[in-house]
Amino acid sequence: MQQADLIWQNGELVAWEDAKVHVLTHGLHYGTAVFEGIRAYETPQGTGIFRHRDHLDRLFKSAELYYMTIPYGLEELRSATHELIAANELRECYIRPLVFRGYGEMGLYPLDAPVEVAIAVWAWGAYLGEEGKRLGIRAKVSSWRRISHDSLIPHAKASGQYLNSVLAKIESSKAGYQEAILLDSQGFVCEGSGENIYIVRDGKILTPPQTAGILDGINRKSILQIAADLGYEVVERNLARAELILAEEVFMSGTAAELVPVREIDDHAIGSGEPGPITRELQRVFDDALHGRDARYTDWVDVVQAPSKVTSEAV
Repeated sequence: MQQADLIWQNGELVAWEDAKVHVLTHGLHYGTAVFEGIRAYETPQGTGIFRHRDHLDRLFKSAELYYMTIPYGLEELRSATHELIAANELRECYIRPLVFRGYGEMGLYPLDAPVEVAIAVWAWGAYLGEEGKRLGIRAKVSSWRRISHDSLIPHAKASGQYLNSVLAKIESSKAGYQEAILLDSQGFVCEGSGENIYIVRDGKILTPPQTAGILDGINRKSILQIAADLGYEVVERNLARAELILAEEVFMSGTAAELVPVREIDDHAIGSGEPGPITRELQRVFDDALHGRDARYTDWVDVVQAPSKVTSEAV
């Protein structure tokens, strides 16, 4: 992890090494926290945060689903993020806002524990590697099922829920794969450990619906919009596991991963075993959108108002 200089914590900029919590912090013991993963890119207009308000809106909705009242407004957190990026002199970075139950109460009833907020930024390259983005990755269908609607809240980006993804990620990594694919409680394709998933069959783009227990990804919304704008038919429906192997193309998207092709699943080559033409076209347009180079999507970019100094080569 590449350390930055400052972290925003409960309304103040503090030194990275001083951003600490008490060992009896409620969220540390019970996972009572929600978070977001956001990226900022160098654009022709300056440093731009991709779909910033959409991410913050989801943060507030996740907090509401877990009965957490964030003690700051959305615009306050937006401004704080701008200030933090500028103070750390980063042109491109990953952004992690975290809302958590702090120190003061112990036990399973959380509502008397204070709600704290922190925002961190740091330089972070492609989550699954630049080679993975270029050539595609190998994935494994996990033995672990995605959390179901009647157990937790798949629509919330809650910290404790990610133990589900951690187990799947460890399992796939130990087996020699770069990513895991989780099925839902009914055995239908759900998502990756940290990405939404899509397949291409007969020229159509198919992706699991929200009823399959997926996280309603911000980049997923972007991919579906771009696909429609390019004239592709997009269908949200349940996907059988075998359809992954029968697909002509498979790809994943997420803030950390961006858009990454999947070239192999469970030792079966997908299509020709190389990223397909539809995946490549979507990847190209999506990358232009992320970097503010496509006029159709410039409203997705929240330009940081204060200037930054470090070049993108630092990322």
